[in-house]
Amino acid sequence: MTNIIIFSVVLLAVLGILIGVLLGVAAKAFEVKTDERVIQVRECLPGNNCGGCGYPGCDGLADAIVAGDAPVNACPVGGAPVAGKIGEILGVEAGSSVRQVAYVKCAGTCENASNKYNYVGEMDCRRAVMVPGRGDKACAYGCLGLGSCVEACQFDALSIKDGIAFVDKEKCVACGKCVETCPNQVISLIPYDSAYAVQCNSKDKGKDVMSVCKAGCIGCGLCVKQCEFDAVKVENNIAVIDAEKCQGCGKCAEKCPKKIIQPLQA
Repeated sequence: MTNIIIFSVVLLAVLGILIGVLLGVAAKAFEVKTDERVIQVRECLPGNNCGGCGYPGCDGLADAIVAGDAPVNACPVGGAPVAGKIGEILGVEAGSSVRQVAYVKCAGTCENASNKYNYVGEMDCRRAVMVPGRGDKACAYGCLGLGSCVEACQFDALSIKDGIAFVDKEKCVACGKCVETCPNQVISLIPYDSAYAVQCNSKDKGKDVMSVCKAGCIGCGLCVKQCEFDAVKVENNIAVIDAEKCQGCGKCAEKCPKKIIQPLQA
């Protein structure tokens, strides 16, 4: 009996060693070599894994940058400093990148916007739009103010004030999560240094806008006539400002009868 036990122990030990050797050989044979630059690039990235770059986290972005599928300035959180470091690693020019920031295209505060009914339910914009009328606000294009964007933001850059979402420009990193989350597409990314922006998202005609919101764009076109730089147009019944053309003169805002064109640098 003793011999059997000893034999069994020895056999198991030999099998263990043999399996270990085979695993080591297999690991070497099937080893996937990682480009050391991927590791270096990954160390430069902030590690928020927000997905704002369009890739599955910072690991996915690092792979894409080294493979040449993404530019060195693809990380919206890291911005120019991170792009510069990655450029040095890869030996390429980082290029210029325009800092962006989320902007809420709605002035439908509790005072300005009319309600169709009193919404009682989960405080989630995506669920609210599934009920008849797409939420309680009479304007079908406005901010619902239930805070789905606030929950989506990892950087504490959004809050709900007076019934609409508000963006803290200094905290926003333009990851785009709030843009993706908003069911009414009220939030968009604009250049951080934009002088003016239109605080309305409605595509309705003027009369219909005024019936549901005191501060909505009525598409009158006075802003277009005032602009000397061809930076303002009316598209789908709403004023649109081309940030690249805008010189920040403010004439469009001065002439706007609804005061819906707001300065952003104050």
